[in-house]
Amino acid sequence: MTAVTQETVHQLAERQIAVGEVRGTPAADPVNLPMIRHWTTAMGDANPVYTDEEYARGSVHGEIVAPPAMAQVWTMPGRGRDEKGGTPVDDVLAALDGSGYTGVVATNCEQTYHRYLRLGERLEPATRMTGFTGPKQTALGEGYFVTWNVSWYSSGEPVAEMLFRVLKFRPRERKPQSGSSQPYPLRPAVNRDTEFFWEGVRKGELRIQRCADCGELRHPPGPLCPKCRSVARTHVVACGEGEVFSFIVHHNPPVPGLETPFVVAVVQLPEGVRIVGNVVNCLTEEVSIGMPVRVRFVQMDDELTLPMWAPGGS
Repeated sequence: MTAVTQETVHQLAERQIAVGEVRGTPAADPVNLPMIRHWTTAMGDANPVYTDEEYARGSVHGEIVAPPAMAQVWTMPGRGRDEKGGTPVDDVLAALDGSGYTGVVATNCEQTYHRYLRLGERLEPATRMTGFTGPKQTALGEGYFVTWNVSWYSSGEPVAEMLFRVLKFRPRERKPQSGSSQPYPLRPAVNRDTEFFWEGVRKGELRIQRCADCGELRHPPGPLCPKCRSVARTHVVACGEGEVFSFIVHHNPPVPGLETPFVVAVVQLPEGVRIVGNVVNCLTEEVSIGMPVRVRFVQMDDELTLPMWAPGGS
């Protein structure tokens, strides 16, 4: 390590683990129906117990409840909100950043729900750091695994928990060959499930995985059909058009290889699936829900091409 020694960062991690649970800033808003509607729409969750008051009254809950997977949503700080204190993980991640371990990828996320949340409850998060291992040699480069747990409380009662683990790695330096471009620092994960997709990108095709038995289309690709549970699979080539279903404008933190701000969108394809990608060739303030877009295959370096989206369509 450069800015700090391995021994120093291990000592820092051990101290932060010993700190135990640290309460964070309470949620800015209580559990509320408008946010539930936004979330369920974005996730495609049509369960009426989350949004239909009449239906919810007749359910076992007797009233509207929030989707359990929204637990983290209620206490996410949002852009520009001043967080008090910090968590036991912050100093460790900052020390790794300062030592050149600037790459990060999430490796584990496990959530436990104790009960449903009801409208009007206001959550308070509490974080404790639970693990630090490394250095490890990984496919991405040398790195450290950092693990922490977040618990959410309502009026002092624990309602949900999450284990989260990331790999903080030192991006490998690749020396470009004479006449070649600088390698793009972010590489997609390619495996047996996704190889067909990236092969299509190299050929200028936007491929969607299809079940070879029932014909169900799915994205992201996976080993098993969610409809008939078949492992037989093939693909179709999408028309390459769609419309913006939802989007965010990313300002911080900095992302290697990209200039901020930039837009990341969920694009609805006419084939019936959604795909995530950057929106390019327009100003961030010009992007809007429902905007027609067309795929663009952008050459990032001599080896990597990424599908992105630009304004346009039929």
